[in-house]
Amino acid sequence: MTADKDTISTAMNDAISGANLPYMEALYARYQSDPASVDAQWRSLFANGLDSGNTETHLLPVAHSDIEGQLAVSRLVDSYRALGCRSAKIDPLQIDERKPDPALSLSNHGLSDNELDKRYVSDIPGLASAKLRDILEALQTTYCGTITAEFMHISNQQERQWFIKQYEARRADPRCSKQEKLDLLERMISADALENYINTRFTGQKRFSLEGGDALVPMMDVLSKQAAKNNIKEVCIGMAHRGRLNLLINLLGKSPHTLFEEFEGKFKIGPNSSGDVKYHMGFSANLDYQGNLMHMALSFNPSHLEIVNPVVEGSVWARQARRKDTTGKDVLAILIHGDAALAGQGITMETLNMSQTRGYSTGGTIHVTVNNQVGFTTSEICDARSTYWCTDLAKMSECPVLHVNGNDPEACMYAVILAVDYRNQFGKDIFIDLVCYRRHGHNEQDEPKVTQPYMYSIISKLSNPAHEYAKQLFAEGVISDGTEQNMRDEYVAKLVAGTPANPLATEATISDFVDWSKYSQNKADWDIHSDTTISKADFKRLGEKLSQVPDGFIPHSRVQKIISNRAEMAAGKQSVDWGMAENLAYASLLDADYPVRLSGQDMGRGTFFHRHAIWHDQQRSSRDGGRYIPLANIRADQPYVHVIDSLLSESAVLGFEYGVTLTSPETLTVWEAQFGDFANSAQIVIDQFISSGEFKWGRLSGLVLLLPHGYEGQGPEHSSARLERYMQLCAEYNMQVCVPSTAAQIFHLLRRQMIRPIRRPLIVMTPKSLLRNKEVASPSEDFIKGGFQALIPESDSDINPSKIKKLIVCSGKIYYELRSLRTEKKQKDVAIIRLEQLYPFPHELFRKQISLYRKAKSVLWCQEEPGNQGAWHRIQHYLRRHLVSKQTLSYALRASSASTATGLATIHKAQQQEILEAALDTKE
Repeated sequence: MTADKDTISTAMNDAISGANLPYMEALYARYQSDPASVDAQWRSLFANGLDSGNTETHLLPVAHSDIEGQLAVSRLVDSYRALGCRSAKIDPLQIDERKPDPALSLSNHGLSDNELDKRYVSDIPGLASAKLRDILEALQTTYCGTITAEFMHISNQQERQWFIKQYEARRADPRCSKQEKLDLLERMISADALENYINTRFTGQKRFSLEGGDALVPMMDVLSKQAAKNNIKEVCIGMAHRGRLNLLINLLGKSPHTLFEEFEGKFKIGPNSSGDVKYHMGFSANLDYQGNLMHMALSFNPSHLEIVNPVVEGSVWARQARRKDTTGKDVLAILIHGDAALAGQGITMETLNMSQTRGYSTGGTIHVTVNNQVGFTTSEICDARSTYWCTDLAKMSECPVLHVNGNDPEACMYAVILAVDYRNQFGKDIFIDLVCYRRHGHNEQDEPKVTQPYMYSIISKLSNPAHEYAKQLFAEGVISDGTEQNMRDEYVAKLVAGTPANPLATEATISDFVDWSKYSQNKADWDIHSDTTISKADFKRLGEKLSQVPDGFIPHSRVQKIISNRAEMAAGKQSVDWGMAENLAYASLLDADYPVRLSGQDMGRGTFFHRHAIWHDQQRSSRDGGRYIPLANIRADQPYVHVIDSLLSESAVLGFEYGVTLTSPETLTVWEAQFGDFANSAQIVIDQFISSGEFKWGRLSGLVLLLPHGYEGQGPEHSSARLERYMQLCAEYNMQVCVPSTAAQIFHLLRRQMIRPIRRPLIVMTPKSLLRNKEVASPSEDFIKGGFQALIPESDSDINPSKIKKLIVCSGKIYYELRSLRTEKKQKDVAIIRLEQLYPFPHELFRKQISLYRKAKSVLWCQEEPGNQGAWHRIQHYLRRHLVSKQTLSYALRASSASTATGLATIHKAQQQEILEAALDTKE
């Protein structure tokens, strides 16, 4: 049987693509061993030798003996697509001594110069049937010039084919118009002139100059225009220091006068602000592109480099949620990295690994790496990383990478256009590796020749990239003599006059989309009373919604028991346990039109099998719709609720949730650590953003952290949430640290977080064993009346305040153990009060308790933690301040320890008993 030419053509064209080449080679090997073992069409293909010269059907005009040559050419094409980037001319310094990959040589594929004029089939656009020399020239032009691409690591064939068609078709030719070239030159000159002006006026001051990476400014300018062209409504940018001031002025239109005042130390900060250095500050602007108004925000950033990445992603997610933008077509995230930071900072991997997950996807981020080939003083690749490229991290999530020479603005422009098109087509992240250099040291006070003498001997001889591009355009006849200087003079005149450098940009505020004015920043407002109760009817209605199993849904037997108990709680037949109280809080807030977002590694079920906000059908997988979220079924028109079992990340996930709160104060955003001290992995987020963001940058956040805490013999890592760290961070009413000890308390606390017109972070030390302790459960009346109690007084009616000799003050689980031992010892001269809010300290409430027990000579603080940990060191001066005459303050706690807890259950039990007995000893 002989296959017709169209069939042969289709088979060959399909097989010739990189993904199918191994398949074709295997078929040919089978054919050589046993022709009958392959399909008749392929047998005809191999046997007939494709002897037609009809180029319309894309058939090889070669004989059977050249089939192996065709396969060799196909392998050559694939080699260039995979490794051609290693021979690209993308280093402006030309100091990379790595040799071209031998896989790109003809001989490596069994070809030679003798075959250059032979014709072969290829899937290169425009070269379906061409001479080998033309195929080779196209590959070298496309992959070995000043821009190159990596995409063959992507498993999705559709994406690879898109790159072949979109990228290879243009042979890396930017095809810039004259006006586009003039615009690029103007932006390059603006970037350079600003740095020169600042250097002259404020010599030696830190600015983290962009010089050497000047192309970032025109790239971002083109990127913003492309985004606007694609109807993007909002853009959020995250970046560290280098080039930040340049983008603030030249892209976002920040007033030059304002920046210069900051260099002079004239920062404008509010009364409740500590401020921050100028190269950490954020800015928002509205850019008008021919009537298409686009909001652009540059996020505030600490000196911890890439830590802003997940914060930006969270903010973008919240903006998309506000716009009901489920595909990322309205809001875009841009992250600008340093090469050393991208390769070396773990947060980049965590954030990237979230990019396509259910709870954290934002429709694709455009990454730009300012690759100045040195990290502080580290430039040797053998010291800087173990990967070939600083962007090899991108391959983990199968993101394409475009490498581009920073001295070729036109190639940079093309890279940006390609990146935007890819992101819009596939909704995935894409990286642009802007290979450039750093003209000065890490900052302007460094001397880089001390550690990089060779690199800086080359840099010192280079003229600035703007001038090099001007020379190119002059040679092309695009500009005349004097154009470059005229552009520079006009720009400097704007700086002197204080005229915004980008006439399309006007400064915006964070209130453009959210009314932040209704959230108080007054310290006195901490005591604002907010009604957190719900009606009896709502308690019953919401409880029923939370315990209603859909028809045909089969929960796990243990979960069914919990659901049945919750139905009893809703009916008032059982006291409400912690898990039900927490779910009631979320349900009631959703019912009041507050969106709810819950995330953590076991958020759906709860690490301690208590929450069960997600139910799983035991006879269906989640892919079949086997998940049911009761909170998503409170009412038909409710706001969104997201319950996310996050990937095994603390730092990136917590940063993401913090970013959500910066943009969506109406959303209750909760992150739960699997165990409290797992938050250690997110300490940078806690230190640099959560505790201090308001006072450095004026940004409010109502983020809630649930941190399981309690000494129960589970070892060092599963006992302490490191309460002392949060207490140490507390000042200026910056956040709340609470230790609720009843189900009703967590209910009112969570509701208060949203209903009260205050947005401050809330740190909650949550229980573990207490989750199933019946003493913690609360009657339904406690939800219908009352509220969160910052201090819970002595609740035993047999305790007579006038006969009390010792007042014990404590928080958390140890209260129940103290009360139990006091009952066992029949001690009626000891009162126990619970501090449920450690910060801000409830001074007035505590003062009243001290007054009530003024006859008690001893006031004792009791905690489970060692003396150098827990709340003791931070709380003692508050307690001492309110002691009445002749009262002494003492403590009962574990001995100071390097570790948080023992790992031996027997020692734990002995220590715990020792604390309890020491606290209840009434000997004077």
